[in-house]
Amino acid sequence: MFESSRSEPSVGDVRAAAAALARIGEGSDDRDRIDLIRGLEELKCAAEAAQAELSAAFDRSQRAAEARAGVPEERRGRAVAAQLALARRESPHRGRQHLGLALVLRDEMPCTRAAFRAGRISEWRATLLARETACLSRSDRAEVDRRVAGDPEALAAMGDRELVGRAREMAYELDPVSFVTRRRKAEADRHVSLRPAPDVMSQLSTLLAVKDGVAVWAVLSREADRATAAGDQRSRGQIMADTLVARILGQAGPSTSTSPAPLMINVTVDDAVLLGDRDGMGWVEHYGPVPGDLLREWIAANAEQGVDQWVRRLYVAPATGSLVAMDSKARRFEGRLAEFLRLRDQSCRTRYCGAPVRHLDHAEDHADGGATSATNGQGLCEHCNYAKQALGWTARPRPGPRHTIETVTPTGHRYLSTAPALRVSERGLRVDFVLSA
Repeated sequence: MFESSRSEPSVGDVRAAAAALARIGEGSDDRDRIDLIRGLEELKCAAEAAQAELSAAFDRSQRAAEARAGVPEERRGRAVAAQLALARRESPHRGRQHLGLALVLRDEMPCTRAAFRAGRISEWRATLLARETACLSRSDRAEVDRRVAGDPEALAAMGDRELVGRAREMAYELDPVSFVTRRRKAEADRHVSLRPAPDVMSQLSTLLAVKDGVAVWAVLSREADRATAAGDQRSRGQIMADTLVARILGQAGPSTSTSPAPLMINVTVDDAVLLGDRDGMGWVEHYGPVPGDLLREWIAANAEQGVDQWVRRLYVAPATGSLVAMDSKARRFEGRLAEFLRLRDQSCRTRYCGAPVRHLDHAEDHADGGATSATNGQGLCEHCNYAKQALGWTARPRPGPRHTIETVTPTGHRYLSTAPALRVSERGLRVDFVLSA
């Protein structure tokens, strides 16, 4: 597929190979189809391994260039993962994962690396092996790598669960203390996350220490048993979910007598949708698009319960979503301007990121004359803001039908980021109202 005269494929060769794959049709017969699917799977794994090799080489080169430029050692390479993520069209978080795996395979797991490059295992299985040996010393990790991945045929035949089980068993045999260290590290990583789910639902997830997770489950289970025995017609899952919400938000209910706790929910919605004059969607902060009829139900329910509601209007220019007359001369983005940036950008403006906005950033640095304005402002996650400060990165606003930022990486690659459409009329009525918890 690649030209044999070259010692290493070029970008043109890779794209020509991709074009050749696009010509694959339905195959001649079922045997041929299965053989092609297997061959493509091996090619896909080998391509992922090639990306890992290039990522590790890119990291080494970037660090060397920064060292020559006088960048302090502790700051070198901190934007490498961000550049890899942009190239792979993935989030910075995934970029850090890809880079971490590439460095581990290059430096500590030669057998896994070889199996990966030969197309024997996928990137996910290489990640599983790296993850299960993360707390081992370099020598112990190499030993697990040799025992598990030293036989490529046996490795390719393992399923994910078998692979993880073998790696854990050997890791524990070599260093039982590492499991204690790993458990403590895992407990330090406890967190809560919120993600949109289908049908206008949300998935609230918690990562807890086992004793805490089991205790929470036991309380919810006990309440479900009690309610079911009392004749409650809800399903067990519904009772547990409702109990969790009631306990956290302090709602009055069978298990608590506390008064409702007010919460502020920020919504962007067209006034015609809000008033029911036409169908449409609104946008809920920290979640995303929500049907207008649901927003109206929320407000109606609050009104029936006597909960205060505040409505504030924030109008923007038609068709562009740009703010009218709200620039500031301050150094920091504050007040209504800060609120506007968060609502306009909705999530981190870095391409493919999608993380929550944590920092309000000057696209063109304030020190270089960048204004504290809606045009020069952008919402970024913490990691992307720090990556942007690395050597060789620049960003500035660019003309466009919607707010656009152009970012240039140290390699000269340019990426445009356009503010998302609000999915509602560009009058952009901002509504803040309090929901009874």
